[in-house]
Amino acid sequence: MKSIYLAGFDVFRPDAIAHGEHLKALCARHGFLGLYPLDKAAPAGLPGPDTARWIYEANINLLRRADLVMANLDDFRGPGEPDSGTVFEAGFAVALQKPVWGYSADAGTLLERVAVARGEDGAMLDARGFVVEDFGLGKNLMLACSVKLVAGGPAECLAAMAEAERRRSCRGNGAQSED
Repeated sequence: MKSIYLAGFDVFRPDAIAHGEHLKALCARHGFLGLYPLDKAAPAGLPGPDTARWIYEANINLLRRADLVMANLDDFRGPGEPDSGTVFEAGFAVALQKPVWGYSADAGTLLERVAVARGEDGAMLDARGFVVEDFGLGKNLMLACSVKLVAGGPAECLAAMAEAERRRSCRGNGAQSED
C-alpha cells in the first residue's frame, strides 16, 4: 500500500485532528495509507523554538517516508496564495523526486483572482503593487508546473491519484493504457 503525506493548512483548523482522520479514511478508501502531520504530538514542555524544530523534523521524516504527497493548495491567508509551509513541503517532495498532487477549489486564474490595477506599463498589479504573472494558471508557475493540480477537494484529488496508480500498474502488467 502506497503512503501519502497529507500536506496542507488543515493542521490549523479548529477540528484539525478530526479532519486528519477524515483525510486518512479517504486515503484508505482509495487504497492508500494517509500520513497526517498531527498523527504524533511534540513532547510536552518544550519551549516554542524547540517545539517548532520538533514539528519540522517530524514532518520532514514523514515526507521522506511517503511515496506520494497530496497538498491542499487552496488560498490560505490571502487570495492566490496557498500556505507557505505546504508550498515548502511540496517543493521538498519534488526535490526528492516524489509525485506531488495538489488540489484547490479556488476557481480562476491567478490574474483573475489577484490583480487589482493596471500599471503604467500595462502590467496587472496586486494590492501591494507587484506584477501578477499572466500565464493563464491558477497557481504560481512553480507550483503549476511541478505539481499535478486537481480542481476540487481531497476526494477529487485522491480519486485522480488512485486512477493514475491504477493506470500505472496496468502498464506495468503489460496492459494498454489510455494515457
